[in-house]
Amino acid sequence: MLNNVTTDCEEGEGSPNNQGDGNPKESSPFINSCASSDLEKSQQYDGKNMALFEEEMDTSPMVSSLLSSLANYSNLPTGSKEHEEAENNEEGTRPSKKPIKAPQLGTLMGVYLPCIQNIFGVILFLRMTWMVGIGGVLGSFIIVFMCCSTTMLTAISMSAIATNGVVPAGGSYYMISRSLGPEFGGAVGICFYLGTTFAGAMYILGCIEILLIYIVPQAAIFKIEGLEGLEAEAALLNNMRVYGTIVLSFMALVVFVGVKYVNKLALVFLACVILSILAVYVGVIKTAFDPPVFPVCLLGNRTLVSKGYDVCAKVIEIDNETVTTQLWRSFCDSDYINATCDDYFRDNNITEIQGIPGVTSGILAENLFGNYLEKGVIVEKRGLASQADPDSSASSTNRFVLADITSFFTLLVGIYFPSVTGIMAGSNRSGDLRDAQKSIPIGTIAAITTTSAVYMSCVVLFGACIEGVVLRDKFGEGVNGNLVIGTLAWPSPWVIVFGSFFSTCGAGLQSLTGAPRLLQAISRDGIIPFLRVFGHGKANGEPTWALLLTASICEIGIIIASLDAVAPILSMFFLMCYMFVNLACALQTLLRTPNWRPRFKFYHWALSFLGMSLCLSLMFICSWYYAIVAMGIASCIYKYIEFCGAEKEWGDGIRGISLSAARFALMRLEEGPPHTKNWRPQILVLVSMDAEQNVEQPRLISLTNQLKAGKGLTIVGTAVQGKFLDNYTEAQRADQSLRKLMETEKVKGFPQVVISSNLRDGTSHLIQVGGLGGLKHNTVMVSWPHSWKQPESHQQFRDFIEVVRETTAASLALLVPKNISSYPSNGERFTEGHIDVWWIVHDGGMLMLLPFLLRQHKVWRKCKMRIFTVAQLDDNSIQMKKDVITFLYHLRIDAQVEVVEMHDSDISAYTYEKTLVMEQRSQILKQMHLTKNEMEREIQSITDSSRGSIRRKKSFASRSQHSTEEGARVGEHPEEEVQLIHNKNASTPTSPTSPTAPAGVGRTWTDNKEVHKGKNLEAGKDPFSMKPNQTDVRRMHTALRLNEVIIKKSKEAKLVLLNMPGPPKNRTGEENYMEFLEVLTEGLNRVLLVRGGGREVITIYS
Repeated sequence: MLNNVTTDCEEGEGSPNNQGDGNPKESSPFINSCASSDLEKSQQYDGKNMALFEEEMDTSPMVSSLLSSLANYSNLPTGSKEHEEAENNEEGTRPSKKPIKAPQLGTLMGVYLPCIQNIFGVILFLRMTWMVGIGGVLGSFIIVFMCCSTTMLTAISMSAIATNGVVPAGGSYYMISRSLGPEFGGAVGICFYLGTTFAGAMYILGCIEILLIYIVPQAAIFKIEGLEGLEAEAALLNNMRVYGTIVLSFMALVVFVGVKYVNKLALVFLACVILSILAVYVGVIKTAFDPPVFPVCLLGNRTLVSKGYDVCAKVIEIDNETVTTQLWRSFCDSDYINATCDDYFRDNNITEIQGIPGVTSGILAENLFGNYLEKGVIVEKRGLASQADPDSSASSTNRFVLADITSFFTLLVGIYFPSVTGIMAGSNRSGDLRDAQKSIPIGTIAAITTTSAVYMSCVVLFGACIEGVVLRDKFGEGVNGNLVIGTLAWPSPWVIVFGSFFSTCGAGLQSLTGAPRLLQAISRDGIIPFLRVFGHGKANGEPTWALLLTASICEIGIIIASLDAVAPILSMFFLMCYMFVNLACALQTLLRTPNWRPRFKFYHWALSFLGMSLCLSLMFICSWYYAIVAMGIASCIYKYIEFCGAEKEWGDGIRGISLSAARFALMRLEEGPPHTKNWRPQILVLVSMDAEQNVEQPRLISLTNQLKAGKGLTIVGTAVQGKFLDNYTEAQRADQSLRKLMETEKVKGFPQVVISSNLRDGTSHLIQVGGLGGLKHNTVMVSWPHSWKQPESHQQFRDFIEVVRETTAASLALLVPKNISSYPSNGERFTEGHIDVWWIVHDGGMLMLLPFLLRQHKVWRKCKMRIFTVAQLDDNSIQMKKDVITFLYHLRIDAQVEVVEMHDSDISAYTYEKTLVMEQRSQILKQMHLTKNEMEREIQSITDSSRGSIRRKKSFASRSQHSTEEGARVGEHPEEEVQLIHNKNASTPTSPTSPTAPAGVGRTWTDNKEVHKGKNLEAGKDPFSMKPNQTDVRRMHTALRLNEVIIKKSKEAKLVLLNMPGPPKNRTGEENYMEFLEVLTEGLNRVLLVRGGGREVITIYS
């Protein structure tokens, strides 16, 4: 069956009769990419009991087809595959590559031995004996145990990650980036790259140290002999710099020309390491019965440099004659016995001791505890008598073995830790392993166990076999310039010298080979834009540019020149890398991600957290300032990727922890409403879309950004009219349009699109269900319907008033910007001007808070705030001003205060006339609207009623139609309408309505219980015979008076904030409400109408 499916698929793709949609299908074993016609499909699935599912086969393939695709899946590293495809797409077609061989490496050759080679290195041979001598056996054992425990815990976490699915090549970078996301992955990947690069520098410096000190000291360009102190140190470092640069250039050339030879020589280098370690163990066993002869000469308890004497004695007897030795001439001014000599030389005896007393000598007790030295202090033997004048200055110090650096416990940790790195070598080769999920855990943990056992045993054996003064002699100056660990080896110290030399050369070449490839992998992932140039290389894929950068960074380590100074640097980068491996495992375990199913079961989140804590502790133990620098580099890279890097979705754990944290925070928010001090506007912005699903009022989003300054919740919502199944594509387009506009305006928030049968319900749904849990909007922003007077916009202003009612019912604040198109964009700046607040009624402090928030934004920052409040006839305006100033002082808000006095005045004829025009126009429009509604509502009652009732309805409809036509004519000639109304009512008094007025007319702002009863009576009246309602006249009077005052005071203001009156409680008189607001804001350029949400939003308390 598998073969049939595969054949059918291949024939379908290659057949000329194949009819597809022309779109390339996704290339994946989980997607059936065969493009076939309905007839072919029916034939393909005929007889397979799949007819029921044949329409979904493009997205849901048959299980047999899926298994066939997975069976043919090659274990090519994912990253490499993606890069090859990208190269083919960019550079055109290339000759077909050779078929990929199946991976054959097992646990031993693929993981165990590479890890052993990478872990054992230069520190073991050059610094381990010195560390035991300085830190003591106990202190050194604690250091080794701590570092090995860290790598073991990291290996456990790494094994869990590596066995959670197919692991691509790339080591820790791929593990961390796919587990913690591109930001962490890029930051830690760069740290791992820098660590590997500085490791190359450390290996090269170790190689040069072995060459110049132990193999051919005569090759030194800057001669050290005869120099003391800083001069000798500077000469040594300059030699390291010169030879290090030469060796680095040579190694980079070798890697550039023939990297395959480096890989082939890897086994040779590994053999050198293993043979050297075996030679040490054999030498230890030999010291039990035949210790080697390495005498050390002491003057008093001070160790002498072996080059400073020929015989370990002050004088010798030759033919019964006392003859002075070279040592005598070093400390005295002549060869004669009566010469003037150094006081310390004269007062102390010469002693010769064995440098390697043997494992059975009991020297372990003497070496058990540490002996930390200051720089320049002479290395002394414990327990040996010495007579020294504390007041006399030491002379001829170059004849003694001196401490070259100041040593302390944390320094030893930093120097030693690089010797346990290299545990990623197995995971880096996962693409070449026969069974990576089995080999990586077994091989890595076995390698760490082996190396840890070797390190711990070496600490004890070195302390048990070698004299303390020899252990503290870093460069073997007291044992004829031999490598100290070499003095213990069998059959000759040269075994260790040459073995360590070749192993350091090999390790340096491996670092220079691996680091550029890691950088190339990061560059090709595209998460760090400025590194993309390093993703290119030679035609065969060799990372030329990355190698050049690696060699340049490596040269920085060479210029530092001191192995002891470079080691802590790479310790920082490796520790940070291991810390994030542990963090990735712990997070995945705690979050219980559905995809987290490692085959390696011996892990626990507590172990991962312990490993992470150890890594972090070791970073600051090694060097707190290096730790801060390393973390600063990682943080900078993280933020750079976050803001500028390419967006990647790798299903990382940080997204999971974000979801968990968001859920926890939402549950906390549910515990109660926020305190007044924490209140900020969480805005739901209601926008409308045009036919192309573009936002009609983009300045609403600009105003939101200026008001929010990126803080708090912002939801930009819109409604699409129609059915969900029919209009889903339009909704998606609207969503994308909102996202694009929000990104352009730099508004951080969420778009929300709902599909509803009508826009009114859609807007209502947004107000009701926007947000989630405790993170809901508390403020609604909606634009003023500028064309509400037009007949075609009749429904628009009714929807607007419904929004006002719903926000009031839901206790939400409401912001209504009028003339939104005149508001400034985010790029504009006001260099001067005022933001005027007209504080007429108390709204919980919204009018005070909004200008303060606006002035935080650069658009409004230069504007000054003015607050106007209205005083009535019986108010004390002077006291009011003092009270407002005191209130603002306690609110910590700077603003000018002015109290405007509005005395009672007679209602003008203009006010009365404007009210009449408003009410009569409202009445005509209402008749037009109610007639249509009543016909729809009462269809059933008409059917069931008597004939007389039906005739009454018909006559009512005819009269209404006549009124409608007349209203239309009036709408076409507004000037004539005003004149006509004025003439018809010329005799109407400018006083309250006549008692003969109909009971139902003009009751627009009060709850009228008889409104439905009086509808037919109202409709039957001649609209031009009606008289204005006194309440409407008073409200129009107030609106006109306020508008006059606001125009007078705030005509030139950049923005006017004003209390928004509440809507009418019943449905009648909605047009009047809009008219009042229009009159109130007439003549003002930018107005922001504000309604509070029924709670205090600002407080004077801290």
